[in-house]
Amino acid sequence: MDHLNFRIRKAAALLVIAFFLSSSFIAVPSALATNGMNLEGYGPVAAGMGGASMAYDNGSAAVMNNPATLSLMKPGNRLDVALGFLGPNVSMSATGAPDADSSADAFYMPAIGWIQKSGSTSYGIALFAQGGMGTEFDASSFLAAGSGDKVRSEVGVGRLLIPIAHEYSNGLGVGATLDFVWATMDLKMAMPGSMFMDMAGFPGSTQTFGTVSGSMMDAFGCATMGGAGCTLPAGMINPMDPVNWGRFDFSDDSAFSGKAKGTGFAGKLGGVYKVNSQLTLGATYHSKTALGDLEATGATVAFNANVDNNVLAGGAPTGAGYTGVTIPIMGKIAIKDFQWPQTIGVGAAYHASDKLVLVVDYKWINWESVMKNFQMTFTADPAASQYNQFAAAFGGTALNATLFQNWKDQNVFMLGAGYKATDQFTVRGGLNIANNPIPDTYLNSLFPAIIKNHVTLGCGYDIDKAQAVNLSLAYAPEVKVNAGSGITNKHSQNNAQLMYSYRF
Repeated sequence: MDHLNFRIRKAAALLVIAFFLSSSFIAVPSALATNGMNLEGYGPVAAGMGGASMAYDNGSAAVMNNPATLSLMKPGNRLDVALGFLGPNVSMSATGAPDADSSADAFYMPAIGWIQKSGSTSYGIALFAQGGMGTEFDASSFLAAGSGDKVRSEVGVGRLLIPIAHEYSNGLGVGATLDFVWATMDLKMAMPGSMFMDMAGFPGSTQTFGTVSGSMMDAFGCATMGGAGCTLPAGMINPMDPVNWGRFDFSDDSAFSGKAKGTGFAGKLGGVYKVNSQLTLGATYHSKTALGDLEATGATVAFNANVDNNVLAGGAPTGAGYTGVTIPIMGKIAIKDFQWPQTIGVGAAYHASDKLVLVVDYKWINWESVMKNFQMTFTADPAASQYNQFAAAFGGTALNATLFQNWKDQNVFMLGAGYKATDQFTVRGGLNIANNPIPDTYLNSLFPAIIKNHVTLGCGYDIDKAQAVNLSLAYAPEVKVNAGSGITNKHSQNNAQLMYSYRF
């Protein structure tokens, strides 16, 4: 018994150490996940069968799927160590410009979990990457809008989970998790001047894609049109053609972190019921996260403004001619109310024989409640003049930017089968069928999470009674969308997960 307790403590200690060593990796792999911003399946056993996971033992991945399935595991300890690979292939095209291909085409997502079942109760600790989005395009691409700098996005969410599950004698099992959630984000986004000014609500604008407002825009209005209370001379910036491009920049350019960070909590509840020796039913509820704002210092808002030539020479505006001048304004940015949605899942597992299991799940993901708008608040440093002579006018001002998203809820259907070909070798296959949650009108090229369907394969090999390895592969066929911005988005994926399991 002492030896067993030592092994348990050792496993738990290894997991805690792994958390501190790999937490930055988990938060980062902001890959273009596949059911919206979620992975199509968590753990290679489920992922190999289309992501279906509600009603059978799929190891520590249950903490991301249905925690009640932990009640189905055999007594003892289980340690799972996994690595996921996502290979998105994303390209953008626009009339009159060369196609832009995203260089963000490989993401690695580690996961680790330890579960002990003692008597009828299972508990443990696990660390998983939830998912996210991410692309990166060259500075010479049309997506850079002439700003001369690359554009990129990187959104990553990870969870440290504490699960508990209990198996009752009547075939019922229940489970729950407490989730510590953290999110990171990088953004280097450029937009043409016409779009920036449309969002600002200048005369003739439609504000189709979003809005910008705040005291920074008031100062900008003074520099173009003038008005009561203005300290900047009207016409300093060309009122007819004020901006060539605008940018939002906060990024650490690291593959293992995001500049803007936030933390919070969430939870899951689940249940399973063994109808008989062959059929098991399962259901789960995942709460909406309670994340704080994602914040970053050292962020930059910049715009290339057409400044009066006489102002550049030290005089008053004359309107005789203008020169494009980049005005960088540094400060602090906050991503407001960025949350992961509530989810409801139900499913069934039918053991047709000792060798064959058939699984089917349905999942409702409530993207509509959390992805209506993408909101940023930028507060300029008071001493903005140190960055640019024209930036001084914007010191201490604030900019509120909202990009409309209007995502729809997602319905995901998962079908799969597993067949034990030999005592040691199992093969799996499945389908993951879903709708694209992003309306064409509001699709942003930096966040093209438009994948619909997946075809999955998998296998497992029992090395011995204590050790096993499992592998899954998934192919997501190309989805092509013509966005409201006039840009055509194309996105396909090849994904994989590999897991080593040790029972003791």
